[in-house]
Amino acid sequence: TVLANSSLSECGACLRGFRVNPQYVCTPCEKDLTSHDWLYLGFMTILPLIIHWFCIDLNAHLRKFTKGELILHASACVEVFLSAFLTILFTDPIWELRINSCGVQKLSDWYTLFHNPTPNYETTLYCTQEAVYPLQTMIFVFYLFCVTFMMIIRPGLNVKFLPYRGKLAVYYALYIFPILALLHAVAGGLIYYSFPYLSILISLVSNALHFSIKLDQTMKSLLETSITQMRNATIILGHWILLAYGIISIPYEISYFSLLLVPAPALFYIFTAKYTDPDNFK
Repeated sequence: TVLANSSLSECGACLRGFRVNPQYVCTPCEKDLTSHDWLYLGFMTILPLIIHWFCIDLNAHLRKFTKGELILHASACVEVFLSAFLTILFTDPIWELRINSCGVQKLSDWYTLFHNPTPNYETTLYCTQEAVYPLQTMIFVFYLFCVTFMMIIRPGLNVKFLPYRGKLAVYYALYIFPILALLHAVAGGLIYYSFPYLSILISLVSNALHFSIKLDQTMKSLLETSITQMRNATIILGHWILLAYGIISIPYEISYFSLLLVPAPALFYIFTAKYTDPDNFK
């Protein structure tokens, strides 16, 4: 690190918000986030929201959207996006809607703990730092805001609109957020590079699960309920948006015409369900 008298400090970890340059000197991180970085942060924002909505819907035990359930869904949306907004404001530069970044060069940048240098194979220098600043720590801050706003906003709404079952969605979230934080700490780098494919996978699996729980697996019934029932149409639309997000996020040159394939998984299930119905094999 360059000291006040223009001399260099002893070799060691850079301060937070600094990263080693090609001359092995710690320099401030002043890069702008890349489009992939923003898409990654978007995925990390969408993931808790999806979990919130799933938990609310799971505990509501309703076949149709009610006013109370919609309000709880809207509350979860407000909690998550308000948390994301404040996380950006509290990230350097503070109170600005932009983020200074060190940039991500390779997977090992996320795991500096395992790359401490040993000059001359003698003494190990512990230089663990956030080389991908601020992509690692800001997610933890975001989760903290999510839990805080959930505990402030949701209990009152649960009492009014879903008095008995609504609290279970909060309990589930209190278990899930520590798991998400642990997952981010351990596999943050892997998620950073694979989130487009995770988005696609989550969309495909949830799409199949949504249709598979229907009692009537005939093509006519699946098609009609997907169009005429608001709840089903909304869930399917959510699957499509997540799938489109994953396709757009793939870091390769992909034609936007591929977005026309977004409805394909749902249509494939509807048109082929009759061939996989267990009743046909009795």
